[in-house]
Amino acid sequence: MPNPKQSLILGGARSGKSAYAEQLAKKSEPKVVYIATATTGDTEMEARIRRHKDDRPTEWLTIEEPLSLAHTLQTEADAERVLLVDCLTLWVTNLLCHADPERFEHETQAVLNLLPTLPGKIIMVSNEVGYGIVPMGELSRRFVDETGRLHQQLAARMDQVILMVAGLPLTIKG
Repeated sequence: MPNPKQSLILGGARSGKSAYAEQLAKKSEPKVVYIATATTGDTEMEARIRRHKDDRPTEWLTIEEPLSLAHTLQTEADAERVLLVDCLTLWVTNLLCHADPERFEHETQAVLNLLPTLPGKIIMVSNEVGYGIVPMGELSRRFVDETGRLHQQLAARMDQVILMVAGLPLTIKG
């Protein structure tokens, strides 16, 4: 598939996922909308976010949305745009830590239901977290379980799935 409409880019920490997703977005003719899900919880994360912003092309529109991803996708999707979501694992963390325990299920289902209807190109980035040992702690185990389930559901819906390893893209689907 030479030009997939929807792509999921998975990989471990520092595997090159974001850089590869940004390369895919840059190759597209339409306008790029970068949807960032990170929140600034400490000074290190604040510096990391600032570094990511500085590295992106200035003509890209950046929207910071830590929770309501489906709403943002629906609002911003357009046949003349590429939406790049970075990253789903931070989004999952934000939802799992939200005061409303039902928010996670509501938001993830909304994204999964919406994806097939969206115009334009969608690129989603997420950390593959299923290669390690079963983590200690209920929240950590739930994070790994929910992220793994979300990845499976997204991969089934997406045209293309890429696994990044050591900066190299491995096409899993598409």
